[in-house]
Amino acid sequence: MASLFVPIFSPLLLLLVALYAARHPGRRPGLVPKLTEAAAFCAFVVAAVAAMLVVMKGPGTSSLIGLYGVGLSVRLDVVSAVMLVLVSFIGWVVLRYSRTYMDGEARQGAFTAWMSVTLAAVLLLVMAGNLLQLFAAWTLTSLSLNRLLLFYPERATARRAARKKALVARASEAALAGAMILLIATTGTTDIATILATVDPTWPTTAAALLIAISALLASAQFPVHGWLTEVMEAPTPVSALLHAGVINAGGFLLIRFADVMLLAPGVMAFLVMLGGFTALFGGVVMLTQPAVKTSLAWSTIAQMAFMMMQCGLALFPLALLHIVAHSLYKAHAFLSSGEAVRNVAAIRRPGPIAVPSARNVLQAFACAIVIYSLVGAIIGFDGKSIQAIALGVILIFGVAYMLAQGFADAAPRALMRRTVIYALVTSVSYFALQVLTLHLTAGSLPPTPPPGPLEWALIILALLSFGLVAVAQSTFPLWASHPAAAGLRVHLTNGLYANAIFDKLLDGWSKRPAA
Repeated sequence: MASLFVPIFSPLLLLLVALYAARHPGRRPGLVPKLTEAAAFCAFVVAAVAAMLVVMKGPGTSSLIGLYGVGLSVRLDVVSAVMLVLVSFIGWVVLRYSRTYMDGEARQGAFTAWMSVTLAAVLLLVMAGNLLQLFAAWTLTSLSLNRLLLFYPERATARRAARKKALVARASEAALAGAMILLIATTGTTDIATILATVDPTWPTTAAALLIAISALLASAQFPVHGWLTEVMEAPTPVSALLHAGVINAGGFLLIRFADVMLLAPGVMAFLVMLGGFTALFGGVVMLTQPAVKTSLAWSTIAQMAFMMMQCGLALFPLALLHIVAHSLYKAHAFLSSGEAVRNVAAIRRPGPIAVPSARNVLQAFACAIVIYSLVGAIIGFDGKSIQAIALGVILIFGVAYMLAQGFADAAPRALMRRTVIYALVTSVSYFALQVLTLHLTAGSLPPTPPPGPLEWALIILALLSFGLVAVAQSTFPLWASHPAAAGLRVHLTNGLYANAIFDKLLDGWSKRPAA
């Protein structure tokens, strides 16, 4: 159908504007900022039209513009429609913000050009209907982002971070290329829809799933190669917003797009759960010790991407897509609203000036949170839900329990207790409501979550225990923060347990070499 080609106009328009901006690379480049913002808004409108087409006509893949599986094609389904709307909306907001933020910069036109190219590349990626287009867009996204990270090339820290990011990106691209070669050799086609419908559980498929997982983990800044994301802070704030709210989601999108392939490799899925769960806990704890706002937000992104990896490993692909949307909107707002971000990070880092909860208060908070979750779930949520989704809800409610602990403190006013209980109810209801909506929207586009086997049960129990213990430790932190060991632990956590330093050492100082 010709209508399936509608989304392709978005990246083409952005690339045309990028070419015009490249011819005016200097300060205050005339109409370039306005034209770029207008192109981004048009991309958002086109994405909304594409989403409506999915609702009215259902999913589909366009014919290929090219030969022998090489060229452009559009895969339009719920996944791509959601990502197109999300990416184009955030891109429009960021480019609109950039008009004021970058006004007067010596290379404002060049910056705008590369921002447009990066946004166009991400749009080409999420709409890709064939493997070669997906790989080309994946690579172009990384290369154009690297130019933005080096917007201030005279800064040594910017050069070091960009070099490290480039190394990780090349490894991710190599893994993705290997996966695609295996899939093409196995299925005899580059068409993604055909591959997902015909792929069989063979050893090349398992190897391809492993390479896809490695590519996604590298692109999502997962332990132990997460350091580049915490160091790319020398770029302008719009770049950070686009990176953390848009580009970083490419790894999660890759796993969701190839969900049918990933389900054929249970061992790879277990690997995603274990590494994702560890990185989520690691990143979440380290985030609380960071003194700088942007660095704290970077560690937050690492933890959030890790949690999404764990969701994919548990075969909760619809919820991972929902996580991408929620995280992207939050992180774009956090980076573009620095004053609000300061207040949020400050609130996260300390238990609050009102009252310190006792151990008894913490136990009461966790018991209340579980009761609320159980009651809401019994009324509107548990029926027909997978064990994995229910367990994920328990992990999320642990965060609510931390909030409740503040209200349950003996010295806290009753108004605070009532407010936190209401927040807990709203959170639980929202979780089940959004889950129901997401599962309904993605039915037919994403595979259902299979029943857990012995390995999955073991991983679920391990995840619940791990996240529960960390949540209790966080809630009771004021009770043991004065212990001498806590001060030493905080120093080690502030430095990320030196994992990034070890990574630098293994690279033999590569990231410290002068730029070519």
